[in-house]
Amino acid sequence: MYVPPHFQEISPDEIAAVIQAAPLACIVAQTDEGLIANHIPLLAAPDGTLIGHVALANDMHRLIPDRQEVLAIFRGEDAYVSPNFYPSKPEHHRHVPTWNYQVVHVYGGITFQHDEHAKRAAVGLLTRNHERRLNGPEAWRMADAPADYLQQMLGGIVAFRIAVRRTLAKSKLSQNREARDYLGAIAGLQASGHEALAERMARRLPGKD
Repeated sequence: MYVPPHFQEISPDEIAAVIQAAPLACIVAQTDEGLIANHIPLLAAPDGTLIGHVALANDMHRLIPDRQEVLAIFRGEDAYVSPNFYPSKPEHHRHVPTWNYQVVHVYGGITFQHDEHAKRAAVGLLTRNHERRLNGPEAWRMADAPADYLQQMLGGIVAFRIAVRRTLAKSKLSQNREARDYLGAIAGLQASGHEALAERMARRLPGKD
């Protein structure tokens, strides 16, 4: 990924926030059959690894050898930025359209886990995280499902973990613009329905820490 220095994201908190807000990662790997890509929700485990699971019928776990490096791509908020957003445009017209976005690339060795303990742990961590955020005290629990049904469902998946070796993140959020045009981009994104991206940009303003 091309990352100019002024767009490189180095804040661990911001990187974690992008991953948490956009957990559906695209996992890319080279195999004997060529490149493959799968879109799979991932969660950072307490030990720093990324955990997930795939369907048993998904050839991903048969095509990728254990501990081979894969690339997990987390794509955060993105939006088109018009030159009309910039207050300085009428003065010199030296602006062109662009695109603002946040993305995190995580590289690491993947290990597939077929034992029931690992599969229960993967499903448990993922569902607990998302259910609590969505439903609070009414969160669905694995124990809510009939035991035989849950056993059947677990039999149809393969768990995995990605041991993170390297992370490369990019926040292309108009940091290269002068202050008034930066504020104009925020206002323009808000007006065009991209409030979440505008808020991420607003958080970078002085005094917003």
